[in-house]
Amino acid sequence: MKVIIDTDPGIDDSMAILMAFQKPEIEVLGLTTIFGNVFTEDATSNALLLCEIAGHPEVPVAEGSHEPLKAIKRDSSFAKKVKKVVILGGSFFAAGNVSPAAEANICGDPEAADIVFTSGADIVVVGINITTQVKFTDADLCDLRNSQGRHSQILSDMCKFYRDWHVKWNTSNPWTGYSPVSVAWTVDVPGVLSFVKQLLAKP
Repeated sequence: MKVIIDTDPGIDDSMAILMAFQKPEIEVLGLTTIFGNVFTEDATSNALLLCEIAGHPEVPVAEGSHEPLKAIKRDSSFAKKVKKVVILGGSFFAAGNVSPAAEANICGDPEAADIVFTSGADIVVVGINITTQVKFTDADLCDLRNSQGRHSQILSDMCKFYRDWHVKWNTSNPWTGYSPVSVAWTVDVPGVLSFVKQLLAKP
């Protein structure tokens, strides 16, 4: 599966990018960067570093336009040229994370969201009502640090920072990693659907 990852790394995006590079089913064609967790310039630097860490410095990284979704605006047929668009954003039948009615990614650029949703592309939306069900505990963090995974040390350092932030501001333990869930969707749709159905059926 050929993918282009539009990203603002960021800890959970870094997890997702390294995860994508590790999956043989995924061929990462490139990364595009945008403002979000960090400024666009920092997102670009981080994306380049992640490609190096993953052992794929040849993968191109393109700094995104400061105008929302310029590619779709310039080329109305763009949506038909991609097989699927997987969006991490929105919240369905659950409260948002910036207000009771709004999720951060969609709220951050509602004009861009409207352009995507009305573009005619085949869209899958992975909302925070799903991603927040995937919890990481301190035991998971310990298992990651002690594992023999290729990127386990750098990921465990990132996750420790993320975990401490969650505990400080949200007193949330376990805590959530958002972006890796959207990568999991592209690789194992039946597995994710099974997980979602179990959640929906949970008493």
